[in-house]
Amino acid sequence: MPFTPFHFGPGAAVKAVIPHHFSFTVFCFSQVATDCETAYYMIQAELPFHRFCHTYIGATLVGLASVLIGRPLCQLALRIWSGWPNAPFKRDFPSSTVIPMGSAVSGAFIGTYSHIVLDSIMHSDITPMMPFDSGNSLHGIVSPNTLHIACAALGVLGAIYIVLKNRNS
Repeated sequence: MPFTPFHFGPGAAVKAVIPHHFSFTVFCFSQVATDCETAYYMIQAELPFHRFCHTYIGATLVGLASVLIGRPLCQLALRIWSGWPNAPFKRDFPSSTVIPMGSAVSGAFIGTYSHIVLDSIMHSDITPMMPFDSGNSLHGIVSPNTLHIACAALGVLGAIYIVLKNRNS
């Protein structure tokens, strides 16, 4: 399913580990941007659903677009959120309204490349190494349930760590 929230879990864990060098908002933008192509083909009912954007070449281009387009949009969203006095989770997840370029780049590319890895495990119609290889050696290495649990656990652990760190600061 496109725009799955499970993709956000590993991003929360990365944010917990390298908070000043990783933009979670650009990461999320890149995840959704990657799946726009999938949503289009699902709406059109045209198989395969996962095409160019679900290759490493496509992910590289989506990553670049996520830096160039996503960074300013995410900064705008953060300015709106920070100006909202009673914004949900504002106390637990404080954020700057400026996303440094390095953080945007790491968020975008960790986002797009992790998306390809996770979807390669989950979906049989992905050919991540196209045009060099038409296979998908990651498909099915773990069950979908195991993959979902791992992504959710990473998200929960990352969020808990961030909240505890911010409350103790």
